[in-house]
This record gives sequence, C-alpha cells and structure tokens, in this order.
Amino acid sequence: MELKMGTLLTLEPIYTERVEKFRCRIVEQHNNVIFIDYPVNVLTKKTAFLIDGAQFRVTFSTDSKENYAFTTEVLGRKAGNVQMILLSCPPKEGFIKIQRREYVRVETPVDVAIEFNNQFYQFKAEDISAGGTAILIKSPVGFKEGDLVKAFVVLPFTNGDMSYVETDAIIVRIFERDEIRIASVQFTDTDDVDQQHIVRFCFERQLLFRKKELNEK
Repeated sequence: MELKMGTLLTLEPIYTERVEKFRCRIVEQHNNVIFIDYPVNVLTKKTAFLIDGAQFRVTFSTDSKENYAFTTEVLGRKAGNVQMILLSCPPKEGFIKIQRREYVRVETPVDVAIEFNNQFYQFKAEDISAGGTAILIKSPVGFKEGDLVKAFVVLPFTNGDMSYVETDAIIVRIFERDEIRIASVQFTDTDDVDQQHIVRFCFERQLLFRKKELNEK
C-alpha cells in the first residue's frame, strides 16, 4: 500500500465545529511530505486556501479498493506551473485501514448518560462508533429493549478538548457477558457536527492504539 501521484485525497478538518470536506490530488511526494494541488470544497465546488499549521484527517483508496486514513498538517506552499500545498505524511505504518461502508467501532471507555422517562442513568461504555455504543449496566434501570432514549456522550480528545454529544437513540439489545449486563445502544438522530466529533474521536483512538502496538514491537 503506497501513495502514488494522482491519488485522490479527501481532507476533513480536525478540531473544528465546521463540517467540511475537500478533494485534491497528489502531485509530488518527497519522503514524509506530499505535494497536492489546491483542494476544492466538495459542497461549494470552490477552491480552498488552507492555512499553514491546519490539521486534517486524510482518507484515500488504493488501486485494490482498500481504504486508509491518516492525519496531516499543512506545511506550506510551492509556486510553479502548478500551485501546490505541502502536507506532512506519516510512514505507511501510521496509516489506518478503514471500512468505508461501516462505522469504525473502537473499544475505549467513555462516559455515557441515558435519559428515559425524565430519569438519568450514568454509565461507562466499553466501545463506541458513530452509529452507537455498548454500555455496562451495573445497577437496575428503567428502560428495556426497544425503548427510545436520549444519549449524552463525553468525548475527551488528546489535546485536552472535550466534546459533548447529544442524540436520540434506541436500546437495541440487553444481554449478559461474563456475568456483566450490557446494553447495545443505536444512535438514531445524530447531527452532522456530533457525528463528525465521534468519527474523529474513534480515529484518534485508533492512532493511539497503533502507536502503542508499534512501540511494543
């Protein structure tokens, strides 16, 4: 799996309330720096002028239709026949393989509150994705399978920022595993901004897990 000249990249800004996507292509690559043409906003179709130091999540597909993601930072610009923007690029070990048609689920504890019939219940989740979460139930609750609830999720990012997601949800299933009750919760009405926060949180956790694996080798 390698980045090649002409590869189409999708850029999404990190740590911002804006929900934006930009498309661009790789023009050159030198070691850990890739040179892209000026990206175009997917929605407005206008050329975007990226600020030096801005951070983005990059996704791309290979010739074999596999999908990968990595984080990048704008390093500067290069003048010439083709105006180019310089982006940092990690080694291929820093790329995360992703499934485009599924929400990436990561096993990481996050705080989740569930509101049902004007009562609030506090839980610790064992995993999360943009599509839902699995919460650990250690005390009696008033809801059951099939109930519609409100879910509140706290997402702590590595830079110290916190995001608070609020969404409608449904209790899909309640089951036991190793004598622990678990409720599978599906998010049903997450707005675009909150969904983007969850996707970024999951991706960030994946990067942390990958770095830990590499350090242990």
